Amino acid sequence: MKTKFQRTCMGCYEQKDKSELIRIVKNKKEEIYLDKSGKAEGRGLYLCKNINCLEKLIKNNNIEKKFKLKRPNDIYEKIRGVIIDK
Repeated sequence: MKTKFQRTCMGCYEQKDKSELIRIVKNKKEEIYLDKSGKAEGRGLYLCKNINCLEKLIKNNNIEKKFKLKRPNDIYEKIRGVIIDK
């Protein structure tokens, strides 16, 4: 039986299966992008596919804190697009 990997959503801080979350990655070139494969190299954080979790992530500046960057360009709009299109 395969192990279900649990990750924590940075919006609501609930643990869920990795497959239920969106992965956001910062690579060595300081680029931030959505990782659809879940296997891209770099520092990652996870977010529920829920608009409320995205709003909490934005309000608490969790991407900026986790990746130690200023407000990332258009990443929030890309995440919002994935949540709405699900």
